[in-house]
Amino acid sequence: MTAAPEQRPATASRTVTRHSGDDDLRALFGQSIAVFASLAGPTHVLEAANPAFFATIGEERSRTGVPVAELMPELADQGFIDLLDQVYRTGEPYTGRDARVVLGTGPQAREVFFDFTYEPRRDPDGSVVGIRVIGVEITQVKQSQRLLTEHRALVEQIARQAPLSEVLDGMARCIEDLSPDGVLVSVLLADPDGSHLRHGAAPSLPHFYNQAIDGIATGEGVGSCGTAAHRREPVIVTDIATDPFWAEFRHLAEPAGLAACWSMPILARDGSLLGTFAMYHRTPRAPQDTDLALARLFTDTAALAIERHHIEQAKTAAEASARSALEELAKVVRAERELRAEAEQRAATAAELNARMRTAATLQAATSHPETCQLGGTAGCSGPAEIKIADSWGDSAWGCTTHVEEAILNVRSVFIASEELGGLAAYLNR
Repeated sequence: MTAAPEQRPATASRTVTRHSGDDDLRALFGQSIAVFASLAGPTHVLEAANPAFFATIGEERSRTGVPVAELMPELADQGFIDLLDQVYRTGEPYTGRDARVVLGTGPQAREVFFDFTYEPRRDPDGSVVGIRVIGVEITQVKQSQRLLTEHRALVEQIARQAPLSEVLDGMARCIEDLSPDGVLVSVLLADPDGSHLRHGAAPSLPHFYNQAIDGIATGEGVGSCGTAAHRREPVIVTDIATDPFWAEFRHLAEPAGLAACWSMPILARDGSLLGTFAMYHRTPRAPQDTDLALARLFTDTAALAIERHHIEQAKTAAEASARSALEELAKVVRAERELRAEAEQRAATAAELNARMRTAATLQAATSHPETCQLGGTAGCSGPAEIKIADSWGDSAWGCTTHVEEAILNVRSVFIASEELGGLAAYLNR
């Protein structure tokens, strides 16, 4: 009896397909946000690329089978084609960090940053047949770093009490530089009563436009800024040409080349109005989340700068008021001292004149009408004795016109003697 052959369990057949390394990389980077491209030959013909690559260079250039220098001619003057030539020639990979790349030309040009690697592709014999490009865009990271640097510089300006106009102008220029979409920034400052807005900073807006809106009222429908100030909330106008808020200002916006305006109120910590922060664009458009985040950040910074300015103004005014009060007090003290000195001088003069009268009264006992003035004191007086004066104690004396006047002004209770005594007529006829 012959044994039956051993039965092996049935298994499903499986076909293993060999994939090249490039195929695996294409599969790996197919849906990745990292940029991947495969280049062939010494002219670096684009064989394949993932969607992220074409999204980066522009969907209108989404094609393969052409050299990179032809597809992206702007790279030639930036040194990237030379680097590809170097890697292809030497077979040595190249890694770049924080590489700045300008994509596109003219008005459509934009700045991006990449970390990237050029890796040589080899055939089975080890010869270089192409290059793999793998990169990660770090533009947002670079912009965030620049934003933090610029923001820190603004805060330092505020801390060292730089002039408000300098801080606001620097802030406006910073945002215009950071924004990739050609934004124009304006800051308006509120009057103390919050009813009007005054020019604060707008370095890129035309002078005629800044001059025309300087002093606009706050209120519903008064452009983007006037309305934002009135409502105390952001106002987004995506198309100035059709928005009713801009009906009275379109004749200014059109020659200034302004098509959209987003405005945010700048509020103090107590909720009072400090001003408005506006971002203008030359084409109609709605803000992205990043635009609004940038606006909120710098609106808060502007509030800090303006409040600090108001505090410094109040401090300066208080110091000026204190100085003025001290100066007035000093004047009063000086006047009081002068009056006291004058009173003391008058008292001394009165005492001296009293003494003269008593001396004259004593002398008069010997002669009833002297020929010369008796009121000259120790210095004497050669003037004729024309007028007789007396005091309430009965002392009397003759004197010249000058010394009699002096006695009347400085000595209390001195009067002209009666006509019978020979004084009044002479005094009246002097």
